[in-house]
Amino acid sequence: MSEPRKPAVGIVGGIGPESTIAYYRAIVSAFRDRGASAGYPRVIINSIDASEMLALMPQQRYDDLAGLLVREVEALARAGADFALIAANTPHIVFDEVRQRAPIPLISIVEATRDVAVAKRLRKLALLGTRFTMDATFYQDAFDGAGIEVVAPEQDERDYLHEKYMTDLFSGDIPQATRDGITAIVARMLGSVKVDGVIVGGTELFPLVEDFRRLGTTVLDTTEIHAQAAVERLVAF
Repeated sequence: MSEPRKPAVGIVGGIGPESTIAYYRAIVSAFRDRGASAGYPRVIINSIDASEMLALMPQQRYDDLAGLLVREVEALARAGADFALIAANTPHIVFDEVRQRAPIPLISIVEATRDVAVAKRLRKLALLGTRFTMDATFYQDAFDGAGIEVVAPEQDERDYLHEKYMTDLFSGDIPQATRDGITAIVARMLGSVKVDGVIVGGTELFPLVEDFRRLGTTVLDTTEIHAQAAVERLVAF
């Protein structure tokens, strides 16, 4: 008699490649940290073309974006994934529709991050990410019910963050000047806006997490949080 098939997590990745690698490593590490005696987790990665997705955002072609993501989740389901996650924050602007249409359960990066913020009793959080994430309301909408305020940077800071996100961060080669510039935004918000933590709401921002922590604030690393949520689902099967 053959052994039961181990559950598999599917990842819609490639948005971008650097953070997808970080997701894979985080899921494997967290799974092993749980003392899983059966080896390593089953992970199925569907690495898509980030430029195709990003081209839909400026024109707010959200129906097309949702359709694209549903198709990619369907591909994961056909490959054997039992549930999936989208390894980026920006696509969560259409997450509710994608979840309704997807053939397998999806784990929300926003909901997972909210749950951690609630557990840490945080009340006011800075949000960093792409312009699309910072300008949208999907983070605040999810956090409202928990009584947590989400604050985006000033407009000029958002412009700077987005430009650096689309260039330096996506390339994976982050100059020190970019690190310093983004960290300065967090430092300003800690001082003037009085946030008590920062949501690293762009998965390509994960290399700067330790820079933010050195400021002495609570950092919600959405890549790590999302990966941990996936492992919790895996071990619950």
